[in-house]
Amino acid sequence: MSSIQATDLTGASLGTRVGSGIRSVLTSPKYGPVLVTAVLFAAVFVVGGIRYEGFFSGQVFLNLLVDNAYLIVLAVGMSFVILTGGIDLSVGAVVALSTIIAASLLQSGWSPGVVIPLILVLTSVLGLAVGLMIHVFQVQPFIATLAAMFLARGLCYVISKDSISITDPAFVALAVTRIPLGGGLSITPSVIIALVVVLVAVVVLHYTRLGRTVYALGGSEQSGRLMGLPVARTKVLVYVISGFCSGLAGVLFSFYTLSGYSLTAVGTELDAIAAVVIGGTLLTGGYGFVLGSVLGVLVLGVIQTLITFEGTLSSWWTKIFIGGLLLVFIILQKVLTARRR
Repeated sequence: MSSIQATDLTGASLGTRVGSGIRSVLTSPKYGPVLVTAVLFAAVFVVGGIRYEGFFSGQVFLNLLVDNAYLIVLAVGMSFVILTGGIDLSVGAVVALSTIIAASLLQSGWSPGVVIPLILVLTSVLGLAVGLMIHVFQVQPFIATLAAMFLARGLCYVISKDSISITDPAFVALAVTRIPLGGGLSITPSVIIALVVVLVAVVVLHYTRLGRTVYALGGSEQSGRLMGLPVARTKVLVYVISGFCSGLAGVLFSFYTLSGYSLTAVGTELDAIAAVVIGGTLLTGGYGFVLGSVLGVLVLGVIQTLITFEGTLSSWWTKIFIGGLLLVFIILQKVLTARRR
């Protein structure tokens, strides 16, 4: 065989292997949905830039992070829960409870340095109670977190039925601070906090025993037990993490609105779940990435921004588009997981 023929065969073989590898990634339930989400976000952002003047800019992208920093943190906590095959319906109500606790205590003269850690401890304890209810009493996550949702929302009304403005100078100063990035671009401290949370979550999920146990739980809880993994502790801990993230998201939302209100974040738990699913995490658990959940939040944010730029559409169109996307991604997950069996 001539060297030219051998080179052609080698090139063809290499091309076949590359093509096969790409197809394997795209049809994988682990990577496929995340890649689709990334392509969708890029496509929507480019379309917005073509259609609307001033849309395709660095500050518009950074504003997606500024406006959705609290939702990113919320989606991180929800990712831990859904990766184990659970669900948390209480996060929106806990966000509202955090905002109204912050507003009422700050109005009473408490220091932000005391109020913020107190909120994080209280919401983590609520998450611990939910986790214990699920593990010890074998209550379904849907029911346990539904009960926590009613409890948190009810406590909001016990504290105050009216909106409470936040006027504490230190809190307000932190809320209105802009961090310059050069070139006229800027972000808020909330974005930094959200990105730190994402970084910590990535490290925990991919480089610690806790993270490996979270994925194992989503794959098969029984197999996790047989492998000697701390299944019980992890099942409880993911709800503590979700409670902590919900409290932190509430604090960030307080920075964003400078108020606390009982009706804050109604339905936000569904936005968080939608972001996680659109970001490629299987509702049955076992597959997914925190960075995918962040992409899911950005997709929701860019759709909302497009509707704002359009100016003639009702904000309810955001919910319609999110519902359609959610349906498409659930079907995509079903198809990809069925092919792997």
